[in-house]
Amino acid sequence: MKTKSKTILAIVMFAAFLGIAQYAYTVLSNNYKPNDKTQIAEDSSERGNEKIPAPDFIVFDGKGNEVKLSDFAGKPVVLNFWASWCPPCKAEMPHFNRIHARVKDKIVFMMVDLVDGERETQAKGQKYIEDQGYSLPVYFDIKQDAAYTYGISSIPTTFFIAADGNIMTAYQGPIDEETLMAAIDLLQK
Repeated sequence: MKTKSKTILAIVMFAAFLGIAQYAYTVLSNNYKPNDKTQIAEDSSERGNEKIPAPDFIVFDGKGNEVKLSDFAGKPVVLNFWASWCPPCKAEMPHFNRIHARVKDKIVFMMVDLVDGERETQAKGQKYIEDQGYSLPVYFDIKQDAAYTYGISSIPTTFFIAADGNIMTAYQGPIDEETLMAAIDLLQK
């Protein structure tokens, strides 16, 4: 009987621990905004005159046509890496869609779906975009060329590339609408 009581106590304590951890995570994630406007300004001004060329890569559009970053030479680009199974990617996608609708004539959006063939397929990515009614241009990294070229280790990750082909700044993690717009404003200067 004593062993049964210890087991029940251990389970209750573990459940309490999980509850506290979940609460702490929720509070911290709601209050912590690493990608604010001041961070964008600091990132771009810290580099000074150092220019980091955006490496080229090959992805595919929904019809299987090859698309390269260099196809958009001379235009500012928002390059976002995502997948349909990724909750933070899904959380930021409405922000990207709204901003894209406002600035699509001035800024190129490359929403690169990281297709691994198992967890993420092109069909899953296309279905997600269609089901949500997004009008964003989506490209599929079927051969993992873009992910490898940019060293993507977590998603979402977003790069802001100036019209001269140099990376202005980059962010790991979801971006809210205000932060996204602040980075795009810098691209337009």
